[in-house]
Amino acid sequence: MVYRKEKRNRKYFGTRRWGMGNIKNARGKGDRGGVGKGGKKHKFTYVTAKTPWAIGGKRGFYSFNRKVLKEITLGGINKLASMGNKTEVELPNYKVLSNGKLEKGIKIKASAFSKKAVEKIKSANGEAIVL
Repeated sequence: MVYRKEKRNRKYFGTRRWGMGNIKNARGKGDRGGVGKGGKKHKFTYVTAKTPWAIGGKRGFYSFNRKVLKEITLGGINKLASMGNKTEVELPNYKVLSNGKLEKGIKIKASAFSKKAVEKIKSANGEAIVL
């Protein structure tokens, strides 16, 4: 005999508790986890209330071509210059901050400088050049 069509499963069609386990589980609003019409999503409520960072997503607008500069201090530049006995330091994609001090005049080329850093560099007879 040729098997033409799969027989439909009609096992639970006439029952009151199809897919709900015991009939007690499907009485009224009691099977919805305490969230009304929302169904069984009570665990999601915990996530939104207690751990909002778990949902993810960024806040605000981020430009796709935004450059994020790394930071370096004058103290770090002083170490770099003293290790290699350099008089000129080039730092693309860096912002120079004013923490620390320069012991000698150094020509510093960087993407950005803070105001205090420029003052300290000039007071140490150095040069601050923006790339």
